[in-house]
Amino acid sequence: MSTSTRSQHLEQLLKNFVASTAEVQGAALVSMDGLPLYTALPAGTEENRVAAMAAALLALGERTLRELQRGNLEQLYVKGLDGYIVVLRAGNEAVLEVITSNQAKLGLVLLEAGRCAQEAAKLI
Repeated sequence: MSTSTRSQHLEQLLKNFVASTAEVQGAALVSMDGLPLYTALPAGTEENRVAAMAAALLALGERTLRELQRGNLEQLYVKGLDGYIVVLRAGNEAVLEVITSNQAKLGLVLLEAGRCAQEAAKLI
């Protein structure tokens, strides 16, 4: 698969995930270094800042689990008054960050985010 075809597939994957999963307001696929690869974020969101924070959250979560001997990180989520931020690995080279409203059904979001991350990992 060519690089441009791969890019188109990844971009469409994120857009479809955001459009088809209830209460998901945005998503970003970022490198482990914290650089945005593909985003479908709300208007006005600083992509570079969001990407860096997602990679930092994942790294901190993984380090905490290692330190406490809890195994490998599967997913990480932060709950705020206005919604959730969900972060999970998309293979060895990327991180998927998902932004939801506070009405989101977290189980469904985690299921669909997991599918999206697995598909993205195949394409990267």
